[in-house]
Amino acid sequence: MSDETASPSAPTTRRRRGALTFLRDVVVILAIALLVSFLVKTFVVRSFYIPSASMNNTLLQNDRILVDELTPRFGEYSRGDVVVFRDPGGWLPVTVQPPRPPLVEATDWLLSLVGLAAPDSDDHLIKRVIGTPGDHVVCCNALGQTTVNGVPLEEPYVKLAPGATAPDPLPYDITVPDGSLWVLGDNRNSSKDSRYNQEQPGKGFVPIDNVVGRAFLITWPFDRFGLIDFHHEVFAGVPAPETSP
Repeated sequence: MSDETASPSAPTTRRRRGALTFLRDVVVILAIALLVSFLVKTFVVRSFYIPSASMNNTLLQNDRILVDELTPRFGEYSRGDVVVFRDPGGWLPVTVQPPRPPLVEATDWLLSLVGLAAPDSDDHLIKRVIGTPGDHVVCCNALGQTTVNGVPLEEPYVKLAPGATAPDPLPYDITVPDGSLWVLGDNRNSSKDSRYNQEQPGKGFVPIDNVVGRAFLITWPFDRFGLIDFHHEVFAGVPAPETSP
């Protein structure tokens, strides 16, 4: 075939090949982006929303937060950390989700895959760590304060009822077992936390294996955007727990 015959179709062929190459590159970029987002969401950080008022005023209902998932893999939790965890058993009421349109389910699934949605937030809880393994936690002293290893806590993050100087006391005296945490809500008078679950099989303790990670950032609404304060200074004077001989 002569050059004169082939030349009219050459630009069309090149354009077609260019379009196919562009589409291929777009698909590859999207696939890589989805994979990276999935890996980040699964192993590094993920999003949750706050389903209740139990952490007021540190976290408000419907706040969106980011949770660091590296801590349970490579580190330890400290007193004051705000953690998200799966129900240890009996903490949350049994709920039945109404059926949703397939398109809504598919969209939610895709967004959760890359960490932009958190459809399972209602199946998790968020509280502040008060006691770590070995700690002796007691409520309350004469001033209504919680004590850890004999040291009373001044807790500026606790939401009090108007005119109150301390939360309503709910007496307990526990020692946190290995592999567990003792957690309380900042909205101390409106939080079904470790105190209220001592009759459950886990006796109010949260297995560290149930902890998804440590909440560290409020992302929504924008006027509340910022780091979450762990108030580690509150626990600075608490000694390490006594070890058995």
